[in-house]
Amino acid sequence: MPSASGTTPGKLPFVVWVLAAGTFLMGTTEFVVAGLLPELAGDLGVSVSHAGLLITAFAIGMIIGSPTMALATLRLPQRRTLILALSVFCLGHLVAALSTSFTIVLAARVVTALATGAFWSVGFVVATTAAGPHNATRATGVMIGGLTLANVVGVPIGSFAGQFTGWRGPFWALAVLSGLAAVFIGRFIPAQEQRVEVSIRAEVRALRQGRLWLALGAAMLIMGGVLATYTYVAPLLTDRAGIPEGAVPLVLIAFGVGALGGTTTGGRLGDRRPMVTTITAAAATALVLLLMIPLSTNPVTVTVLVFLMGLTGFTVNPVVTALAMRFAGDAPTLTSALTTSAFNVGVAAGSAIAGTALDSSLGLTGPPLVGTVIAALTLLPLIVLAVHGASHKGRIVAQSSAPTHERRDEPAQVPSQH
Repeated sequence: MPSASGTTPGKLPFVVWVLAAGTFLMGTTEFVVAGLLPELAGDLGVSVSHAGLLITAFAIGMIIGSPTMALATLRLPQRRTLILALSVFCLGHLVAALSTSFTIVLAARVVTALATGAFWSVGFVVATTAAGPHNATRATGVMIGGLTLANVVGVPIGSFAGQFTGWRGPFWALAVLSGLAAVFIGRFIPAQEQRVEVSIRAEVRALRQGRLWLALGAAMLIMGGVLATYTYVAPLLTDRAGIPEGAVPLVLIAFGVGALGGTTTGGRLGDRRPMVTTITAAAATALVLLLMIPLSTNPVTVTVLVFLMGLTGFTVNPVVTALAMRFAGDAPTLTSALTTSAFNVGVAAGSAIAGTALDSSLGLTGPPLVGTVIAALTLLPLIVLAVHGASHKGRIVAQSSAPTHERRDEPAQVPSQH
């Protein structure tokens, strides 16, 4: 693999694309379950709302795993961490695919999420290091693109495959592909790496910024609102809108396209008008989810609303992520992980509350109602940030004295989904 310094502008090393493929697989596995809930519930002998805990469990694993693994791997060889993470990821899917017990599948999801947290905490740093200073931003964009593409391509393909092979088919595929990714990682990342002296105390101490926690709170709430509805979108589409099961993946593609458009829109507008962009998008998300309650009986309108849910909700993600990194000061590594945790706290809480609402007298309208309330609450931290001036510059992250190609404390964008 070319050294960072030897990477020419405009050309990314192959390892960046391999790492992006890894983020694609991990983004797919988190949300593909939403399109497979009816099959999973029937095969494992649980209710649809109970099967939704598989999404909640993964989110909880990410909440714990991301910051824990970020700190645990600060001084560990990156290559070993990535290979181990992908190997555990592969094993978790093998266990789930072979099991007939819902409890075992649930536990496998938690373990898989811990591995995902380890991969993400290191993968973004490795990608920018391999690309070199001239291509670091582009490499980060490719990594985030892998996550977004998971919603556009991976989740719908997994849902399609699940209709022909059962829910185990996508799990087998993810196991095989992650095993191959581990092989490629082992081939294209150098075996010997210098270690950087990193102060864990400094990382933790730098988290005293109040504005940082407001940005993390907004990240948690907007994802909670969207995922409260998205987790149970399959039964909403089939039982309320009358869409055939075979057409559900097409609606999921609409959501993915909307999410891709939202991420792009937020990235372009967020630098110039961060608070106007986020407040407008959060309010629009709450309105879209509210309209889903009376308008989800028609296949056309519900498809449009699912698209808009992705578009408006994911517009907030890159902006609040960038704000969190700006406010982080000297804790970019831990903050990157905490941003992922914040999104997944929203996923876990939103999907869990929505599952309870689904089993109540609200029925299929329960999840979008829960999503509406949570998305509306996103406005609270955003308004506080706007009043206190989110545009004020945070502290500049201290530059490490280590060589550029080995620096682990350089701030980078993080994935907007976990």
